[in-house]
Amino acid sequence: MTAATERQTDAEIKREKQARIMDGVATWASFYRANPHRFARDYLGLKLKKFQQIILNEMFRKVNSIYLASRGGGKSFLLAIFCVCYCILFPGTTICLASKTRGQAIEIIDKIQNILMPLSANLRLEIGEIKSNQAESFVGFRNGSIIKVVTAADSARHNRATILIVDEYRMVDKNTIDTVLRKFLTSPRHPGFMDKPEYANYPIERTKELYASSCWYEAHWSYKHVQSYVVQMMRGRSYFCCSMPYQLAIKENLLDRERVEDEMSEADFNEVQFHMEMCALFWSQASSGLYSFDEIDKNRVIQHPFYPSHIIGKHQDKQLRIPPKRAGEKRILSADIALMASGRNKNDATSIFINQMLPTPSGRYINNIVYTENNEGLRTEAQALVIRKLFAEFDCDYLVIDRTGLGLGVVDALMGDIYDQSTGETYGALSCCNDEEIAKRCAVPNAPKSIWAIKGAPEFNSSCALGLREALRQGQVRLLISEYDADEYLHNIIKGYASLPTPESLQFKLPYIHTTLLVNELVNLEYETKNNVIRVKEKSGMRKDRYSSLSYNIYVAKTIEREAAQAVKNNTETLVLNFRAPKISRNYKGGR
Repeated sequence: MTAATERQTDAEIKREKQARIMDGVATWASFYRANPHRFARDYLGLKLKKFQQIILNEMFRKVNSIYLASRGGGKSFLLAIFCVCYCILFPGTTICLASKTRGQAIEIIDKIQNILMPLSANLRLEIGEIKSNQAESFVGFRNGSIIKVVTAADSARHNRATILIVDEYRMVDKNTIDTVLRKFLTSPRHPGFMDKPEYANYPIERTKELYASSCWYEAHWSYKHVQSYVVQMMRGRSYFCCSMPYQLAIKENLLDRERVEDEMSEADFNEVQFHMEMCALFWSQASSGLYSFDEIDKNRVIQHPFYPSHIIGKHQDKQLRIPPKRAGEKRILSADIALMASGRNKNDATSIFINQMLPTPSGRYINNIVYTENNEGLRTEAQALVIRKLFAEFDCDYLVIDRTGLGLGVVDALMGDIYDQSTGETYGALSCCNDEEIAKRCAVPNAPKSIWAIKGAPEFNSSCALGLREALRQGQVRLLISEYDADEYLHNIIKGYASLPTPESLQFKLPYIHTTLLVNELVNLEYETKNNVIRVKEKSGMRKDRYSSLSYNIYVAKTIEREAAQAVKNNTETLVLNFRAPKISRNYKGGR
C-alpha cells in the first residue's frame, strides 16, 4: 500500500468518524428535543419535580402556552430552565423576556446566573457571556442563541425574537402585547441546512408565545386570554394552559405548609388575594356585587399622587411636592374613623382619602383621588392630629368625617386647637358647616366652618353607595394607577429610587397599594335592597372602611358641585335686561 493510499485512508477514517459523531449528535439532539426533562437531568444535572417535567415538555411541544402558578410555585425557576434548555438544543434561538417592570424579567436571568450555572458545569461551558442589571440584561450562548430582557413598552418595538415570554402578563397592557410584543415574532429560527436546495420545501419552524402569571379578576382581559387558550387546547391545536395551586407546591416541598396555615388564620386574612395568588384561580365578582371591576379599573389613570412631607422626607424632587391649587379647585379630606387595631376587630381601620376636585368647562367637577392612607390602633388625640396635619398640608377646603360612634370624639378634638409636640406647631380649630348642633360644640368662636359631620342612616348610606357607583361609571372619579405600573413611574421621578432601602421605597408605593386594596373592597361588597333602599355589607373577613370614606367624600363633592351649579343658575336668573319701548306709528290702522 502506497503512502498516498494510506493518507487517503486516514482522511476517510476521519470523515467516517466525524459522520458517526454528527449522526450521534443528531440522534441525541432529536431525543432530547422530544424529552427536554431528560436533557435537564442528563446534561445539566438538574433534578426536576414531576409536575415541572410535564410542564417543561408541554412548553417545548406547544407553540402557545400559558402557565398560571401560585406564589412559591417556582414559576421563574421553571422558566429559566426552559430558556437554557431550548437555547442549547436549538442553536440560534432568540428569546425575549418581557414584563411590565424590567426587574420582573431580570429575575429569570438572575435564576440562570445564581442558581442554574453553579449547579451545572456544562451550562457554564455553553454560556459565553451573561449580564444582569437594569441597563442591560442578557445571556449569550456560544452556539448563537441569546436570552434578552425587554420592557413591555413602545420603546421595545425594534426587537425580534423566535420565542416571546411575557412574565406576569396580566400586568401588561393588552394593546402593548398585541401591537408591540407579538410583533417581535417575525423572524423564525433559520438553521443553516435550510439554505441547501434539497431542503427548499422544508417547513419553517414556528415561533412561540409563552405567558406566565398569577391570577386576577375574571373581568380582566387576562382571564379571557386563558379562556381562548383552553378552547384551542381542547380543539387539539398547538396550545397549552395549566394552573398550579399552592397545594401542589406544598406537596413538592416548595412551600411551607405551616406558613400558609398561619396566613390563613390571621385576623386580616384576605380571601380574595389568597384565592388569586395562592389558589391560582381567577376571582369571579359575586352576582350580588354593587361595583364592577371594569368600571373601577378604567378610572385608574392618575400616575402622580400628592405626597405629604413625612413621606417625601429628604427627597426634594420637584414633582413630589404638593402643587398649589388651580383656579376653581376644591380639596376634600375624608376619614372613616376606627380606634382599634384590626388584630381583634377585623373591619376596623381609619381610612383617609384626599380628593382634588377640578372644575371642567361644562361646569362639573372631576374628582382626582390623589392620596390615601390607612391607620390602625391610634388614640383619639393622635387620630385628630394626623387628620388635622394632612388637612393643613394639602390645603383642603372641607373635612368629611363620620361622627357616629368613635368618630364624635375625633370631631370634638378637631373643633379645638391641636398642638403638635414633635414640631411645636399649633393647628387652629375647625367648626362644622352642615350641622348646627355639632357646630355648637366648637370650643373656638369664629373657627372656619370646614367639617362635614356625617351621620349615617339607611337612606343616606344608600344615596352614597349609588352616587359613588354612578360617578365611577361616568368617569368622574379618577384613581391612582396600580403599584406595578407605578414602579416604573417612580424610577423616573425619584432620583436613586432603585437604591432606596425597602421601607423607604415602600412608603412611596403605599398610596398605590391602598388604592388596589380599595378596588378589592369595592368589587367584593355585597348589597341587598329593601323598600328601595340599598344596604351595603362586606363579606366575612373583609373590610369596607375605604369604601365608606370614599363614598362620603364623593357624596360631599357632589353636594358642592350641585350648590355651585345652583349659584350660577341663580346669578343668571337675577340678571335684569332693559328693553326700549317700541314706537308705534299713529297712521297704523291694523289689518292688511
